Amino acid sequence: MAMRLILASASPRRRELLAQAGYEFSVEAADLDESRCEGEAAEAYVRRLAEEKAQAVFARHGEEDGAAAVPLVVLGADTSVVCDGEILGKPVDAKDAMRTLRVLSGRRHEVLTGVAVVTRAGVVSDVETTEVTFSRIAEAELAAYCATDEPLDKAGGYGIQGYAARWIPRIDGCYFNVMGLPIARVVRMIEEAAGANPTHRDEAAMNGAPKFRA
Repeated sequence: MAMRLILASASPRRRELLAQAGYEFSVEAADLDESRCEGEAAEAYVRRLAEEKAQAVFARHGEEDGAAAVPLVVLGADTSVVCDGEILGKPVDAKDAMRTLRVLSGRRHEVLTGVAVVTRAGVVSDVETTEVTFSRIAEAELAAYCATDEPLDKAGGYGIQGYAARWIPRIDGCYFNVMGLPIARVVRMIEEAAGANPTHRDEAAMNGAPKFRA
């Protein structure tokens, strides 16, 4: 399917997964305030951020898209780790990583990834959820892990593809979702959104920012 695809994320893991799925794309991070709104549920939070990231990058290229021979498609995503209703973001330092991983140790939690695809027709968005089970982590091992840089750029303080894999005996759901991009769902959304792109620019649709839910 002919299109110009932009990934609105600087995440190296998302970039690797999208390339693995066979796409050619460029990368443009969206510089946004990612603060959670008061009372906002985790699912609504990741979905909103995914949409806002994709919309912000699409807006930079709106005029180019109107004259382009192929449609512009922008993909945004946001991942959060949730345990007992608490959103566990990226640790700010080693002490915060220790606190976060103690919460997860020996328990089950959810990884939620909001995904949004923006075209000139509007926004398609969805949320993928994977349940992850952690073994109990020994304090000495936890301290050694948190002394490295590995926890600091990852929601929940861990990456399933890294050292923390040794603590995860079971997941229920999409493995790639835990890495930050539920690739099978993303492929389906991109194909559906790009296929629905109108031949001519729909200014009313863009101004109204319609949202077609997957």
